Amino acid sequence: MTLRYHTPLSSDDQRANGLLEPQPLAIADRVRFAELDPLQHVNNKAYIEWFETLRVRYFDVLCASYFADGLPPRLVIRNANAHYVREMVADEDYIVTARVTEFRNTSFVMEQQLWAGDLRATLTAVMVVMLPDGSGKYPIPDKLRAVFETRDGAKAV
Repeated sequence: MTLRYHTPLSSDDQRANGLLEPQPLAIADRVRFAELDPLQHVNNKAYIEWFETLRVRYFDVLCASYFADGLPPRLVIRNANAHYVREMVADEDYIVTARVTEFRNTSFVMEQQLWAGDLRATLTAVMVVMLPDGSGKYPIPDKLRAVFETRDGAKAV
């Protein structure tokens, strides 16, 4: 199967490329030379950038419209934990995924995975939702909370 880069992948596309469980958002790309370290492995910084790019896209495309007045909140990473499973090298195709696993009143936990035939890395991040001007926390709208539950299988905690 030929991967479509920078385009959300369907559940069937995800399964066909080795993902065990399709995720709400999955995007494919290819390792670039500039992402390699002197040992010709993907630099750890690149993994974090790939996760960040998809995390921002996930929120912009799947969540921002649920907030009042079309003013998207600021998202702040409270903490993040990356787990590197297996190295990646030049020219490998990969798929990065994102989903929300749990949420509270003003924060949520996002789980991300990186696949290249098999699982290569994961990242779990606690995201705090702030008012657009950053002056305080912004409650997650009830409609979005319901979407987290139905689309992502997230749990309220």
